Amino acid sequence: MRTPISVALATRNGSAYLTAQVASILAQLREGDELIISVDPSNDGTRELADHLAANAPAVHVIDGPGQGVAKNFERALDATRNPHLFLSDHDDVWMPGKVDEAQKTFAQSGALLIVHDAQLVDQDLRVIAPSYFRQRGSGPGFLKNLLKNSYVGACMAFTSNLKDLALPFPSNIPMHDQWLGLLAERYGDVYFLDKPLVRYRRHKGNATSDTHASLGQMFIWRKDLIQALYQHERKLDGQIQLHPNGHTRRADD
Repeated sequence: MRTPISVALATRNGSAYLTAQVASILAQLREGDELIISVDPSNDGTRELADHLAANAPAVHVIDGPGQGVAKNFERALDATRNPHLFLSDHDDVWMPGKVDEAQKTFAQSGALLIVHDAQLVDQDLRVIAPSYFRQRGSGPGFLKNLLKNSYVGACMAFTSNLKDLALPFPSNIPMHDQWLGLLAERYGDVYFLDKPLVRYRRHKGNATSDTHASLGQMFIWRKDLIQALYQHERKLDGQIQLHPNGHTRRADD
């Protein structure tokens, strides 16, 4: 029997793409699954659209986002989830068929705390820009590697509720939630990089995250804040968590 899943979707001003993404998710949900849509204050009818989608799909639940940025919006959505396996979703991507089944199979085979799968990069009209985000980014496991150059993209991640409990609430000074989740999974469990594209990862001028690099000064500040948050988090958890006995991560082709 398949483990029930929760999808945490955070959106703001996402009405142009939300319907297509929700449809691609609902096509893969089964009884007991849920889609939580957290809507930050928007001026393009996103909340009304989300409520309309929820009215026609019992698995969809719409909540108010806190209006404090992307990470806190995802935190609100995750906090409302109730199932053992969790998926993050942006409002402007499209899930490829079989995404949930592939993730569930990988959880069962690997015992991973977190799974990261590949993605196709597409433009706003879903035309393929690059067939593999992994190859373009040089994605792969490793705590130090991902501290310096992040491989963790929330839209490509699935994880267990144990990681959710470990990671929430998100510290206010972390640069992004997905890197925080990935590094905690590296530290306390097993991470599995699945070399299959399972989402069409849409890149357009309205993305919440950018393909352009921040300045060296800003990157230094982000890394410093992230290291400080990880240190404080570990001190808080000292003695409360048993570290993973293997203390390593691995790729799908290892």
